[in-house]
Amino acid sequence: MSSKSCWSVFSPHISDFIGLKRSLGYKYKEEERLLYRFDQFLLNQGHTSIGLNKVICDKWANRLHNEAELTIYSKVKVVKQLAEYLREQGIKTYVPQLPKYSANTFIPYIYSHEEINKIFRACDSLTMKCRNVYSSLLIMPCLLRLLYGTGIRISEALSLKNKDINISGRYLTLKDTKNGKDRLVSMSGSLAEVCKDYLEYRNKLLVSGLKRENGPFLVTLNGGACKHGSVHRWFRKVLEMAGIPFTGNRKGPRIHDIRHTFACHSFLKLSDEGVDLYCSWPYLSTYLGHQSLESTEQYIRLTSQMYPELLKDTDGLYVDVLPAIPAKTT
Repeated sequence: MSSKSCWSVFSPHISDFIGLKRSLGYKYKEEERLLYRFDQFLLNQGHTSIGLNKVICDKWANRLHNEAELTIYSKVKVVKQLAEYLREQGIKTYVPQLPKYSANTFIPYIYSHEEINKIFRACDSLTMKCRNVYSSLLIMPCLLRLLYGTGIRISEALSLKNKDINISGRYLTLKDTKNGKDRLVSMSGSLAEVCKDYLEYRNKLLVSGLKRENGPFLVTLNGGACKHGSVHRWFRKVLEMAGIPFTGNRKGPRIHDIRHTFACHSFLKLSDEGVDLYCSWPYLSTYLGHQSLESTEQYIRLTSQMYPELLKDTDGLYVDVLPAIPAKTT
């Protein structure tokens, strides 16, 4: 965080705290944004003393319009961490208590195979009512197939560079991912063809530098990097066209749920092929970039317990872009 970003009395401490976190290997991007908000909040409240008190912390924790429970939890958590850091520096301060948040009760939305196919058909039919060079329309057919065919995160997809896509070798290179690791992700032949077709259309844009190695793979109509907000707005339109109700309130369906769906459908496909789910568990965990097997275990439970009908009645319907999970080798 630059000195220009913060102006409250806490400015140097916030900068030092973020520097410490990043020196320990944390990205701390979302936390930095929240701390910037907190700095502005302190300015607006006229708080000028070094150290926090319960009154100011309680005001910070108050729910703003349409703020989700998770957002409140996150903004209190980061200030709690800052307060603990200040105490370690010998500064007397109040440390706020974390609000109750039932994080483990969240159940992701798992799209059916039929819904996935409807989503693909819908994104292929998208049109623009007016010209907008910042639109992400061009990427939607490729992006949604890429998310479902590889299970990568939306942030990972939008961060892909041209040099990260190896169509002939049928793999992606993901760098500096959520858990701070690089990894290779395989693609099916049909997904590689989707990426190839997308590049042919993309490269017809009258924009210079589209093919440069460090340029973005997924681009807007003016050749720039795609923004999350634009992609999410188009996805809402896709859901509407596909006849999939959007309920909101963190219940989705969300674009990130395509990643959850990839994992469950992969387990489903393996089960249908007679592969023991717990034998394939470590391989899928590595493929998804999870830090621990426990992170992947939820998908086994979702597939075999919460969605038993997926195991019993698939009607032989699998979308072709799903990659083959590598078999166990000695």
